[in-house]
Amino acid sequence: MNSDSNTATKTAIVTGGASGLGYAIAEKFVQSNVRTIIIGRNEQKLQEAKEAFGDLCSYIVFDLTNLPEIPKLVSDMADKYGRIDILVNNAGINMKKPFTEVTDEEFQNILLTNVTSVFALSREVVKTMLPHRSGAIVNISSMAAQYGIPKVIAYTASKTAIEGMTRSMAVDLSPQGIRVNCVAPGFIATAMSAKALNNDPERKNKVLSRTPMGELGTPADVADAVYFYATEGARYVTGTVLPVDGGNSIGF
Repeated sequence: MNSDSNTATKTAIVTGGASGLGYAIAEKFVQSNVRTIIIGRNEQKLQEAKEAFGDLCSYIVFDLTNLPEIPKLVSDMADKYGRIDILVNNAGINMKKPFTEVTDEEFQNILLTNVTSVFALSREVVKTMLPHRSGAIVNISSMAAQYGIPKVIAYTASKTAIEGMTRSMAVDLSPQGIRVNCVAPGFIATAMSAKALNNDPERKNKVLSRTPMGELGTPADVADAVYFYATEGARYVTGTVLPVDGGNSIGF
C-alpha cells in the first residue's frame, strides 16, 4: 500500500467509520489507495482507527444530527481535501423495543440519524460533485428493509426509507454523472452482533437456519460490496440494492 496521500486515486467520506462495518469499509478504501475521511462522534475510536489506517486516513468529530452545521462541514472538507469522489452513508442507530413502548421522540430520533442526516449530508456532498459530473454514493440498508423483524419499528422505517431514497437519488443524479446504490447487509459477525446472538441461542439458530449459506458474514464482505459500488467496476450500475446476506433475504 502506498501511504503517500498525494498519490491517492480518490477521496472518500465514510460516516460511522471508526467501528463495525464502517471501520471495515474505511480499511478497504485505504488499502485500495483511496484517501478516506471518517466521521463519527467518538474521538478516541476515530483516533485509533486513523492510527491503524495510516496517512491516507483522516477523521472529523461530528454529530450528524446537527443538521444546520452540515453545509459548513462539507464545505470545509472540500476546501481542505479538494474533490470528494465517494460518500458512504454508513452511520446509523438501532433500538429494540416492543412496538407499543416506542415513544414519538425515540422514533423521530432514529429517523433523524438514519434518514434526515443522510439526506442532508448527501445533498451537500452532491453540490461538490456536480461540477465534476462524477461521483458515487453508497447507502447502507438492512435486512429490516427486506422482511419484518420484531421490535425494530423505527429502524425498519428508516432503512426502508433509505432504499427508496437510493432509487430517487439515482434517478435525480445519474444523468449528471453521480451513481447512487445501496448495500443491505445480512447478519454480519461483529463484536456487537456476536454478543447479541450468543446471548440468544434461539435467535442465532433462527438466523442461521434461514441463511442458505449457513454462516454469518464478515465486515469485509460488506466492505467489498461497497468498494465495488464506489469504483469503476460498477460504472454502469445505479439505483440498486445489493443484499450481502448469504441468501438470508431469500432463505426459508
